[in-house]
Amino acid sequence: MKRTFRRGGVHPTQDKLTAGKPIADMELPLEAIVTFSQHIGAIAKCDLKKGDHVRRGDIVAHATGAVSANVHSPITGTVVKIDKWKTAFGYPADTVTIRATGEEHAADMTALNNESATRSDKEVDALSPDAIKDIIAQSGIVGLGGATFPTKIKLSPPPGCKAELLIINGAECEPYLTCDHALMLEHPDEIVLGTQLLCRAAGVARAAIAIEDNKPDAIEAMTRAAVSYPDIEIVTLKTKYPQGGEKQLIEAVMHREVPTGGLPIATGAIVQNVATAYAVYRAVYNGMPLIDRVITVTGPSVKRPGNYRVAIGTPLADLVRLAGGVPADTGKIVLGGPMMGRSVVSLDAPTVKGISGVLMLSERQATRRATQPCIRCGSCVEACPMGLEPYLISTLSRQHRWEEVEAESVTSCIECGSCSYCCPSSRPLLDYIRLGKSTVTGMIRARAAKKP
Repeated sequence: MKRTFRRGGVHPTQDKLTAGKPIADMELPLEAIVTFSQHIGAIAKCDLKKGDHVRRGDIVAHATGAVSANVHSPITGTVVKIDKWKTAFGYPADTVTIRATGEEHAADMTALNNESATRSDKEVDALSPDAIKDIIAQSGIVGLGGATFPTKIKLSPPPGCKAELLIINGAECEPYLTCDHALMLEHPDEIVLGTQLLCRAAGVARAAIAIEDNKPDAIEAMTRAAVSYPDIEIVTLKTKYPQGGEKQLIEAVMHREVPTGGLPIATGAIVQNVATAYAVYRAVYNGMPLIDRVITVTGPSVKRPGNYRVAIGTPLADLVRLAGGVPADTGKIVLGGPMMGRSVVSLDAPTVKGISGVLMLSERQATRRATQPCIRCGSCVEACPMGLEPYLISTLSRQHRWEEVEAESVTSCIECGSCSYCCPSSRPLLDYIRLGKSTVTGMIRARAAKKP
């Protein structure tokens, strides 16, 4: 039986233009710009200095604090600069720039094309749960579904919480994006082995790999790969947005609801993305840290849309050029999908772990319709997967009535954009809800800081 979440959701046009396109390896850059903060949590600390030499896969910035992640060099080369660099969204970020010689570049490309196991099956089987988690932490692996939460932290539930089921998220419900789909078609066996490793690390006996029914080939590939693993179930989901949201996915698979203000582990679930499972496989079996990822580059007018394996730190402009450049009719470039992605201010920025897609929308698609008065239709309430009242929260936020915004549970919003998508009056509901959520979150932190 196909499963889904009970409340809300919408059905945007899928526009999976790159579905079925094989993963293409992008050539490693001669110069990589590596950002120290590519994860939720504390910024990683760089101990390098100008002139230092690093090898491909070396740590260039170490995790700091309880929630953080290591950052590695995607190429062999020399540190030529350590300074601020603007992200794609225009914010300054601490970075290191590494430059390779022609000889180093050629050696790295050979290594890229000949990745192989550094641990035997016997050695992997002998690893303890803590050893697997340490490898994951050392390899800088974070959630690759977009949130970039350090994976090791998720695998270590807080006291009093017990994980019962590992859910591998293969829903990929955002329109246009197909990077996870491509991974499931080309690396199903590796994803299953990565799933096993995640189960062992978390002390979980069962796993479910959940995939939307608009990817029948991926369901078939993953089913074949998991046939010898009775503790791994392939779950078929109905195609509905935002099926890939962590809370919605848990409800669909387990029929349990994450409590308001609670963590997903309260339901007994740990959720990881299929790309994360694949990264765990590569780290444990091949000794490969998270230095590249698959990114969908797409759009209605893109000349060479596709799923590209890209080294972290590669300039976005180079990736876009590989896909044929920015089309003349482009009105907006979005990192991620059209529902939850964010528009960029510049392509003169490096790729980071959290980028799943580069979407070039036409001027017509990017232009917002004129905002009209609310007609009290309730469509946004019907669409909200969290059971909120988006029209009300948006209005209260626009009027700066922050206490009332908080009382309406704005922090429960997952920012999926379903409300704005279905609004017949084209009201910027999510824009104001995001403003309210960030303001209220700041208020809550300020109150917590004042407590003795």
